Amino acid sequence: MMSDASHASQNRSPVNWQLGRIVEELRAARTEWRSRTGRALELGGRELPSRSAVKEVIERLVGALFPMRLGPIDLREESEDFYVGHTLDSALDALLGQVRLELRYFARQRGEELSDTALQEQAVGIVRDLANALPALRRLLDTDVLAAYQGDPAARSVDEVLLCYPGILAVIHHRLANHLYKAGLPLLARISAEIAHSATGIDIHPGADIGHSFFIDHGTGVVIGETAVIGNRVRLYQAVTLGAKRFSVDETGQLVKGQARHPIIEDDVVIYAGATILGRITIGKGSTIGGNVWLTRSVPEGSNVTQATLQHLPGNER
Repeated sequence: MMSDASHASQNRSPVNWQLGRIVEELRAARTEWRSRTGRALELGGRELPSRSAVKEVIERLVGALFPMRLGPIDLREESEDFYVGHTLDSALDALLGQVRLELRYFARQRGEELSDTALQEQAVGIVRDLANALPALRRLLDTDVLAAYQGDPAARSVDEVLLCYPGILAVIHHRLANHLYKAGLPLLARISAEIAHSATGIDIHPGADIGHSFFIDHGTGVVIGETAVIGNRVRLYQAVTLGAKRFSVDETGQLVKGQARHPIIEDDVVIYAGATILGRITIGKGSTIGGNVWLTRSVPEGSNVTQATLQHLPGNER
């Protein structure tokens, strides 16, 4: 016997979504955008790197960096090297294709046209440099993991830190993204950073320069700007902002890009939850910045800044 749902399905007329008109109007919208922004039509195939492809590459690189903790569930120690080699081979090959896309894209934005040979040579050189940097990146990340374990009394092991802490996930992505950024791949770097941002709520621009033994505790809402410079053994808590105080504009009213506009945080600084530090100011070595502090002026090393002391700090206006 036919159910009511099946009977209704058979007697329901197909809906006319008028897809031909919608597709035509979407094409017109794309054409208008490209005309308005001076962008040429794609010359066959994909023009820009793929977020999903970059995510897969980063996941493979993370697995190769920490195979027995962040690699596959069934990995055994005796096959660890084989897994690392196989995973790196596939990850680097996939990354090469994404690097080629970004290099070609920005060359076209500059009005240049790279030959396939020149494009391949440049892309291979960049990916090879990243591959060669992975052992040093792993050792640098080990200092971050250890800083998190030593800085949090709730952490029972370094394994717990690596498996569970969002701050560590964000820093792993940042170390890889920062290398890509310095290699001249700002788009791939930003995609990697935003994948971590989406997963953790921690927003670290890939251009930020961060020293070793960096720890973000809890982490949600942390924002670190592009030109921020962070020293060694720095600890941040949730909702800390290292941002810009103002944005310079040129004679046409457009934002000036590339200026140093974010704070310098020297070694051994602790910044507690909700603190907002703005502009190209310096927080001196060994300072402590209290929770919910709004800071727009440099402080010397060894400072202890709280809301109560802000009224005595000249030039720290909102």
